[in-house]
Amino acid sequence: MAADGADDELVFLPLGGSNEIGMNFNLYGYGPPHDRRWIVVDLGVTFGDQSTPGVEVILPDPTYIEDYAHRILGIVLTHAHEDHIGAVAWLWPRMKAPIYATPFTAFVLREKLREADLLDEVEIIEVPLGGTIDLGPFHLELITLTHSIPEPNGLAIKTPLGTVLHTGDWKIDPDPLLGGPTDVAAIRRLGDQGVLAMVCDSTNVFVDGRAGSEAAVRGTLMPLIAGLKGKVAVACFASNVARMDSVCRAAEAAGRRVCLVGRSMRRMAAAAKSVGLMADLQPFLEENEAGYLPSEAILYLCTGSQGEPRAALARIADGTHPHVTLGQGDAAVFSSRIIPGNEIPIRNLQNKLADRGVRLYTERDHPGIHVSGHPCRDELADMYHWARPQIAVPTHGERRHLLEHCAFARDLQVPQQLAPRNGDMVRLAPGRAEVVDETPAGRLYVDAGVLTPENGEALRERRHAAFNGVVSIAVVLDRKGRIASGPQVRALGLPTDADYPLDEVLDDLAEEAETALNRLSGQDRGLDETVETALSRAVKKASQRIWGRRPVVETTVLRI
Repeated sequence: MAADGADDELVFLPLGGSNEIGMNFNLYGYGPPHDRRWIVVDLGVTFGDQSTPGVEVILPDPTYIEDYAHRILGIVLTHAHEDHIGAVAWLWPRMKAPIYATPFTAFVLREKLREADLLDEVEIIEVPLGGTIDLGPFHLELITLTHSIPEPNGLAIKTPLGTVLHTGDWKIDPDPLLGGPTDVAAIRRLGDQGVLAMVCDSTNVFVDGRAGSEAAVRGTLMPLIAGLKGKVAVACFASNVARMDSVCRAAEAAGRRVCLVGRSMRRMAAAAKSVGLMADLQPFLEENEAGYLPSEAILYLCTGSQGEPRAALARIADGTHPHVTLGQGDAAVFSSRIIPGNEIPIRNLQNKLADRGVRLYTERDHPGIHVSGHPCRDELADMYHWARPQIAVPTHGERRHLLEHCAFARDLQVPQQLAPRNGDMVRLAPGRAEVVDETPAGRLYVDAGVLTPENGEALRERRHAAFNGVVSIAVVLDRKGRIASGPQVRALGLPTDADYPLDEVLDDLAEEAETALNRLSGQDRGLDETVETALSRAVKKASQRIWGRRPVVETTVLRI
């Protein structure tokens, strides 16, 4: 294709998913800088951790592209994982562009939009596998890949200035069990036509060899489950429908019925059946039905492989699940990997199950019960050999992953390599690829159902309180500013010992507060803000002396 105008540029802008694994949010722009047209590729979430108390879901900040929402031609989803579609319901109202997805992904998305009461507002255009999408200067072709979820797609994004292969998440699985294998012929054809740039998954760039096949996992699960006694629970990622299918078939071969435990398990099973997958399995048992079967006749397929506190397996381990119990002689199979950062909650979950007498089976002691959904180095080499891009742009990785991916691409003789951070606008064409602008690229936290800025005051205070504790002071003053009652002091989250019990500590803090109040002039005592500041400073200073910490101090002044 010939370029439309001398000022036209093709740019790539990651606002999530570069320098991190998860929260994918990628933009491609075409046209002159003052009048670019945009497409969005994926709109995902990441999840909170111990550094974000009370926050479970984190979104990319769309502020930059929100200002150009009228120029967004469409939102294209590569597949249905949460880190690729989980932010749609939250952020679509800020963009209001049509969404393009294959049938399985569209089914999952509709359920999410229904929960958010947005289903009737959002235009979803289903695209068949291998289909095409025309959006202004962008002509997109869907390339069938394999991954750990049905219908993963790479995108061949063709523009007048060149073609970009955006891989999304992928691996090379010669026997994926559900869905077709990687469309190598289509990728080779792109390479023959010429690929300007490949924006590629970097998750396993440090791992030699190949990720492995789902068929091999099924071959391991079959004899393992056949040899287990008692009740069996299997934890896996609900989105890995091929794994769910393998577990179900292994259960049926062992004479067990399957009960899905966890909302996302049921949702993914429904999505799979909507596109004709898992159709020939026995009907799943309801949780309240499964309890009537003998222990040897039931298998629970559970959410919670990452130790999520509200997931099904965590409630089973805590003994708080209303229908499912596991105990001595039962087994729990973790057909999943540990996502970095989840080591502690998974270990705690497994310890609770072990304490109940449940025998554990993990990929550490049974390596064949899980394979990754992302490409290892040999698979990356294959992809570069087929596509032969001029520019390598790693994504879906932490900084160390992206830089290693660039080095690997250089070893594979890719002429240019560039590892952008979130917010780096990369001009892919014309000319040599380079970062030409830096845009805002923050995060939004879903805090109690409210979207808040990444460094919002509420979370800062919560972190402060979590580390330093909380002290509250209440004092009642009369009309002349004299103390009528108090100061009364309470403390939360602060330690004491037998030599300095809590009641003595609180008395000392109250004395410090009273002394500070008595130092104020009569005029200052009439000002609530001045009184609160004096009491707060005195108590913080005393707390620093007693505990070596400066807790959150809440001061209340009442007047009679």
